[in-house]
Amino acid sequence: MKDRIFESKENYLETILILHNRNGEVRSVDIAAEMDFSKPSVSVAMKNLREEGCISVDKNGYISLTKSGQEIAERVYERHLLFTSWLTSMGVPEDIASEDACRIEHCISAESFAAIKEFVQKHGEGMPK
Repeated sequence: MKDRIFESKENYLETILILHNRNGEVRSVDIAAEMDFSKPSVSVAMKNLREEGCISVDKNGYISLTKSGQEIAERVYERHLLFTSWLTSMGVPEDIASEDACRIEHCISAESFAAIKEFVQKHGEGMPK
């Protein structure tokens, strides 16, 4: 169960990063729409992330990543981009590659990811553009 909670946390933080990069600002309603989750579920998750020090929420309801939240989100997003790109370079359709990357990004160790990243960079294939 702990792994699923951590994966959920990573998915929320990654989504906040993506939405912030796309729109410049993020609210719970944006996260709910992006992830196709209910507003109450997102509200509970944002409360937990705020209590863990991963996000801050201003008086207008805009959500920002804290330094620790940003670090987690960027790590997960980098993994997502690399795995999606790598899989599509091998002929996997992009939608399937993205779904598979979403699963892989949470369970791979830092050591294995670093080795794969180095291999992919060395061989020049599958690197995110």
